[in-house]
Amino acid sequence: MNRFLMPALCSASAFLLFAFTVISCSGPAEVAEPTPKPLEWSPVADWLQLPEGMETLGAAHGDVAVAKNGDVYISLTGGLRAGIQVYDADGKFLRVVEGAPNDFHGFVIHEDTDGVEYIYGPRLSAGNILKMTLDGEVVLDIPADAIPKEYWKVHPKTKKAGIRLTACDVAPNGDIFITDGYSSDLIHRFSPTGQYLATFGGKEAPYLFQTLHKIAIDTRFDPPRIVGVSRTDGRVVHLSLDGEFLGNVATDLLKPAALVVQDDLLAVGEILGRVTFLDKEGNIVKQIGANKNEDEVGTNKTEPEKWRTGIVNAPHGVAFNGDGDLFVTEYSLFGRIVKYDRAE
Repeated sequence: MNRFLMPALCSASAFLLFAFTVISCSGPAEVAEPTPKPLEWSPVADWLQLPEGMETLGAAHGDVAVAKNGDVYISLTGGLRAGIQVYDADGKFLRVVEGAPNDFHGFVIHEDTDGVEYIYGPRLSAGNILKMTLDGEVVLDIPADAIPKEYWKVHPKTKKAGIRLTACDVAPNGDIFITDGYSSDLIHRFSPTGQYLATFGGKEAPYLFQTLHKIAIDTRFDPPRIVGVSRTDGRVVHLSLDGEFLGNVATDLLKPAALVVQDDLLAVGEILGRVTFLDKEGNIVKQIGANKNEDEVGTNKTEPEKWRTGIVNAPHGVAFNGDGDLFVTEYSLFGRIVKYDRAE
């Protein structure tokens, strides 16, 4: 080897050995924890852009859900485009979900273990439970009589036994949970393939539900829980997936009608005109949209002329998008959806 090159190589080797020693002794670099977003939401004026020929969204007694790509799905019971309407993140009308019924009182968009998103919803009038692609293809149809007749309740007016299914959600293992919120207040559990598994809940102790209007799977806990709104008596409640009553999350709310979980937050839409955010311990951390006008809240008859940006009238469905923005759909003869952007 060239005698002039050897000292240079030795020096380089020594430097590399020193650098390696320093890096090894210092350990892995610390990763800074992400800064949590502030608990602030700002209403977006005139977010929804109705398509040509539609003066109003349509009669709404349904729900709202957001797909991974940010598209917003809204269920409508009446109007020119009843069923499920789809809008993009900027509020532009995209399409109607072909074949979607107009009696989805409550529905969710759930990503299955195959990575595909599906619409799950029980039909309020017909009583069957549907799983559909986002394009409307029915891939699972659980008939109403899959729920044992012993759990059907006789309607005081019609004198006929029936069910009035108001909401659903899907557990991480694919099991489907349905609430009979306008009849028995029972929760029915099905397997991912639609096999009936169990029934629990109801109006008797320890549950004492009074219109178990909507439910969600609360993934903030391990194992996950069911969180639900007992509307008439103002409660948010927790149950295990096996039906054990775990207690009240919150009480004395303004007839809570809808709820959604994201990260450590639970957003609750109250049909008497407010949205409340609860933390994992059930503490109130934020309230928005409060309406002080008693004649405007809890009714589907409040006219568009009386609507005010960011002030809600009768929240009936709530959903987050991936950025934490909140969408509130209302019980309304005209159809209304309110968007709040979350602060960065």
